[in-house]
Amino acid sequence: MSTRQVERPAASALTGRGAWPLRDHPTTLWLTAALVVAAVGRSLPAADWLVLHLVVLGAVTHAVMVWSTHFAQALLKTPATLDSRRQQGRRLALLLAGSTLVFVGVPSGWWWLTLAGATCAAGAVVWHGLQLWRRLRSALPGRFRITIRYYLAAAACMPVGATFGVLLARQPADPWHARLVVAHSLMMALGWLGLTVTGTLVTFWATMLRARMDDRAETLARQALPILIGGVLVSVAGALIGLSPLTALGLVTYAGGLAWWGRALIAPARRSLPRRFTTVSAACALCWFAASVLGVAVLVAVTPDWAGVGARYDRVAAALAVGFALQLVLAALSHLVPSVLGGGPAALRAGLDWFERAAPFRVVVLNLGLVLWLLPLPEPTRVALAVLVGLAVASFLPLAGLSVRESVRARRSAAAAGSAGSAGAAAPPELLTIGRGPAPERAFWTSTQLAVAGSVVALVVATSLALSGASAGAGAGDVAPTGHTTTVDVVADGMAFTPASVTVPAGDRLVIRLTNRDRTTTHDLVLDAGQHTPRLAPGATGQVDVGVVSAPMEGWCSVVGHRQMGMVLQVLVTGAAAPPGTAQGAMGGAMGGTTGQSAQEPAPSGHDATGHLGQGDLSADFTAYDPELAPLTPERVRRVTLTVEEVEVEVAPGTWQRRWTYNGRSPGPTLHGRVGDVFEVTLVNHGTIGHSIDFHAGARAPDEVMRTVPPGASLTYRFTAARAGIWMYHCSTMPMSAHIGAGMAGAVVIEPADLPAVDRSFLLVQSELFLGASTARGSAGEVDADKAQAATPDGVTFNGVAYQYDSSPLTARVGERVRFWVLDAGPNRATSFHVVGAQFDAVWAEGDWRLRPGSSGGSQTLALGAAQGGFVETRFPEAGHYPFVSHVMADAERGAHGIVRVRP
Repeated sequence: MSTRQVERPAASALTGRGAWPLRDHPTTLWLTAALVVAAVGRSLPAADWLVLHLVVLGAVTHAVMVWSTHFAQALLKTPATLDSRRQQGRRLALLLAGSTLVFVGVPSGWWWLTLAGATCAAGAVVWHGLQLWRRLRSALPGRFRITIRYYLAAAACMPVGATFGVLLARQPADPWHARLVVAHSLMMALGWLGLTVTGTLVTFWATMLRARMDDRAETLARQALPILIGGVLVSVAGALIGLSPLTALGLVTYAGGLAWWGRALIAPARRSLPRRFTTVSAACALCWFAASVLGVAVLVAVTPDWAGVGARYDRVAAALAVGFALQLVLAALSHLVPSVLGGGPAALRAGLDWFERAAPFRVVVLNLGLVLWLLPLPEPTRVALAVLVGLAVASFLPLAGLSVRESVRARRSAAAAGSAGSAGAAAPPELLTIGRGPAPERAFWTSTQLAVAGSVVALVVATSLALSGASAGAGAGDVAPTGHTTTVDVVADGMAFTPASVTVPAGDRLVIRLTNRDRTTTHDLVLDAGQHTPRLAPGATGQVDVGVVSAPMEGWCSVVGHRQMGMVLQVLVTGAAAPPGTAQGAMGGAMGGTTGQSAQEPAPSGHDATGHLGQGDLSADFTAYDPELAPLTPERVRRVTLTVEEVEVEVAPGTWQRRWTYNGRSPGPTLHGRVGDVFEVTLVNHGTIGHSIDFHAGARAPDEVMRTVPPGASLTYRFTAARAGIWMYHCSTMPMSAHIGAGMAGAVVIEPADLPAVDRSFLLVQSELFLGASTARGSAGEVDADKAQAATPDGVTFNGVAYQYDSSPLTARVGERVRFWVLDAGPNRATSFHVVGAQFDAVWAEGDWRLRPGSSGGSQTLALGAAQGGFVETRFPEAGHYPFVSHVMADAERGAHGIVRVRP
């Protein structure tokens, strides 16, 4: 076969020479964002999902759009006006906007934003495919038109895969969730990315090797295309209908198509062995691709149910995203970045050489590290390996910058030396050369670098294994380790772990993979031995390495209240004796033992010697909750934003608690209106777990407006106040006793039409405190859900802080008419509001008058059950200090106490 070349397109075609920010920067920006999230953004909602999709949907998809257009132009040689740079820019901008919306919409739970973003991204790819089809129809007959047909098939797959992704964002229950995960990933990885890659490498593989192509390359590619398309369609169809054998058959078919197509890559590799970073990385990426296809086929074939497939799929996704897609893109860009800048052979060589810096080390660390990461190693070892792989990937970014700088310098030097011809359009074609013989290369691949890379990986693994082994051995008791690892998959959903118990042989090392299938809130798993998973956002998967197991243990979700709702996992051990005292402990629990404070134990932190909250001075920087009810304003549509915030609050003198709040205070902002007013409330969740809101003042079906909102998400709650009353609003996420007890409640005052004016109007919301183990400032604990369920509060407050109105009294004057609006937010206890030294001459409760002003009778208390409200009125007869309390005396002594200072 004679030497043949496909000429470089003119500068006006597709990308052209020189810089173009919309073409050059997004891949680097998305890759940088993925590395940042992987390194420091683990607390973000759906962090693992975000890293994966920043790589695949962000960096890789942008690169595919850019370079498949470029290769189409290089092969077809169509006029530049057929697809101008402006049109290409609009497509890339649409893809960029769509990807950004998806990256915001999925973690925040805003499905409509996810739908809009996926529509934009899929629309950009469909537009891209239409332009490729126009090019193909307009081009003269020529070789390798089959590559464009690969691109067209790939572009048809992407919108279908995006549709599956949008459905996944709704968090359907298993088995549909797992089926959609498989269908989505196969359509995107094998269809959109796989077909693009195989179509490109028909010619580009020989170009990177600088070797003559196999004479059969075009024929083999043409024969393989229907096999590959058929494999994608069959495997995806099998996943959607839940037929595992069909999915496995489609994957094996696809692997067969890869093998048939890959025969064309062997001859160029024999003529010029892969020696540079670009070719070695590309070869490794193809190996990962083939292995992943077969790995999914085996996983689907041997796993009895789709939920199990979904729980194990995270490692397949990592292999496809990092091993195949990302590594191949980095390899391709390492060749293309210097090539597209132009400048002649010297500039090209200068740019390419920068990517060879520490190339063996980077390739070995990435691939060997990823292989080991996929094994069931202890979690610290896998974390260390992930860091190594991340560093290998991150090294591309500075090297790309240095390569560009060196290419520009070489081009300027050539121009200064009078080499204008080599810097112009007549530069030798480097982007797509078919049949070119091997060029001389420096020997960058040295045994020293390979040995150093292997040694670094081995050192990291050995060190982390030694640390993990020491930790596991400490809890292994007298059981001899078997050397076997038992890995189990557990799903968290609906306030339960499924399965609720797992069994492991004594002496085995236990690894638990936890997948959060809950649509709205985070979960984790904490074992009584101390090991734990991270907090997992909806849809995320994490794992905990328990170590060598010698005795039964218990695990639970540590999110406040979830354990009390039944999220408990039992770890059962076969072949091990029960630890001493187990039967006795179980009997004690059956006989009614509690976890409460014993009579011999000291009072909890924050309590005085009697067990009551301290009544000293609050901190110098404390500001009391404003008890005055703001005057009614004239507007009839009232808009308010309630932002969930977790803040540390002094809840009694010297006693602190981490509170869950609306807008940073507890109770939340008071909404004040009249009958017929419309309230439009936006709830924004800036907390770490799911929260919601329930307005008693409105009549709405709770399905949507009262749904739990995951961290980072929001909803809008609109209702019309149809009846007068002082209504409670609160978080309705289960367990409600814990969420309300943590401070998530407030009042809505809807005044009756005939309400007479008064001189002063105060609002008091009574609620209960359930303190955690620590009440120290700076390390305060969250609400104790056990105490909330048992209705055993540590304190009772007015407006969220015990005794605050002793040091910051309410004020009035003799003879003024004073109204006290009172709401009992509970969550459990009733109140009997009383002002010492005063009599109430008006009582209004639960929407009606019980004692009208001017009547001869009087009232001494306002009795309210949990979530009830009303008001009382009085005139103070003389100056002095009038205590107000809940006349449930135990609660007054727990903090439901304050003072009205009456001046002359």
